Amino acid sequence: MRILGITIPNNKHLDVGLTALYGIGISRARKILKEVNIDGSIKADTLTVDQENAIRKVIETMSIEGSLKREISSNIKRLKDIKSYRGVRHMRRLPVNGQRTKTNSRTIRGNVRKTMASGRRKESKT
Repeated sequence: MRILGITIPNNKHLDVGLTALYGIGISRARKILKEVNIDGSIKADTLTVDQENAIRKVIETMSIEGSLKREISSNIKRLKDIKSYRGVRHMRRLPVNGQRTKTNSRTIRGNVRKTMASGRRKESKT
């Protein structure tokens, strides 16, 4: 099954398989399936054409994939343009949502590991 050019995996339950689409997590996938009255524990290859079309119709009304990515990037660009605190944090590639920076900001900083050993220099044997 393909939705918006993305293949939904056949070997996973449908509620988990729908998370292959950017912008759909497990809770949103379950909400979609509940809306069209489909059990989430069935596989994607066992769906009928009518069920596929019902899922596709609900998903196409949502903002997902490319449009969602464009929306997020435009929001970040707006924050940078108005020089808000969050925008400045994005510009400096630092954590945005109030996390500490002394430790634990490795992901946003590029996994930099600058730790020292014991601090003693090895004596050279001459």
